[in-house]
Amino acid sequence: MRLVHLSDLHLGYRQYQRLTPTGINQREADVANTFRHAIDSIIEIAPDLIVVSGDMFHSPRPTNAAIVHAFAQFTKLRVALPNAGIVLIAGEHDMPRTSESGSIMALFEALEIRVAAAEPRRFHFPEHDASVLAVPAAQLPALVPDEGSQYNVLAIHADVDDVVPRYYAEIDRATIKVSRGDLALARWNYVALGHYHVYRRVAENAYYAGSTEFTSLTLWSEDVAEGKAKGFIERDLATGTHAFHPLKPSREFIDLPQIDARDLSVVEVNAAIQRAVERVKGGIDDKVIRLVIRDIPRQVARELDHRMIRELKRRALSFHLDARRPDVVRRDASGAPARRPSVAEFVKQKLVERPIPPELDRERMVELGLKYLNDADAFTTTAAVVTEPETP
Repeated sequence: MRLVHLSDLHLGYRQYQRLTPTGINQREADVANTFRHAIDSIIEIAPDLIVVSGDMFHSPRPTNAAIVHAFAQFTKLRVALPNAGIVLIAGEHDMPRTSESGSIMALFEALEIRVAAAEPRRFHFPEHDASVLAVPAAQLPALVPDEGSQYNVLAIHADVDDVVPRYYAEIDRATIKVSRGDLALARWNYVALGHYHVYRRVAENAYYAGSTEFTSLTLWSEDVAEGKAKGFIERDLATGTHAFHPLKPSREFIDLPQIDARDLSVVEVNAAIQRAVERVKGGIDDKVIRLVIRDIPRQVARELDHRMIRELKRRALSFHLDARRPDVVRRDASGAPARRPSVAEFVKQKLVERPIPPELDRERMVELGLKYLNDADAFTTTAAVVTEPETP
């Protein structure tokens, strides 16, 4: 009894400004192309059961192109595997803002696909002696398996405590939050989790499949930093045999080694940027690149070679120059060296001292506050670099 588990397709996802020759956002086309490859691979595997654990679309009102592509690919899957059970559940991105709107996912029931969009549903597959409790990002039911089925699968779109990093959970909030204990893992043959975009083991029989493409809000801190491949899971419910099938990425995402600009001149920083780019195997063309420059004074950032930077942005699909200012240092009235607390240190001290309700986690509040401050500072400095006019 073989199952394929994939999740977080985010069809219709758009990023950056480049378009394909047909006028489609390039990243939207990338995501669609990767999904097509996933369907082709699943057809070759020919599993008995296929589960998509949420966020099939990037928004509850996806583009017509995304809907047509999804329907075409699932039609191909259904024709190729007429006896396979297919289950789709909705994630936060699939959920309509109001119940009156309805869900586009109901469209796929015309292909004899089981869909849990607005509420939990249990689907039976007697030909496989299997049952799937499908829990979308709506409400948490009693997580109880079907005693009449040999194989029981729980498919749920949720944030599992102590598995999903806290910063990720705050940025991309899940409707359902559970612990390992809540999942009652021992009762299930397999637990197919969705929401977290990184392939991650929760227990011997419970996994996040991760997303099939790079569509995360925490792209550089999680997906790329961990070097995790995108793909889907194949699981034999009878033997417990488990395999992760990586999907070939649509393009490269590269986080270049950081540059420490402390005590460097403008000329030296420009040279360091050029060296970092030249080390990219195969060049930066059509790739997604980030380069962090630490401790770069504002005046140095403003005097960088903006013509070079614009050329790098033209060549890459995205070239993100993340310039981060150093801490401010001053001298006291007597002339002796003295360090003024940085903005981050000042904010941290205030958050530590601020009275808060007892139910709040102060350590978590401080961590998030400093992260948001750092992100805002990086954005401000980067904007200054990007918008600085070229000197004649």
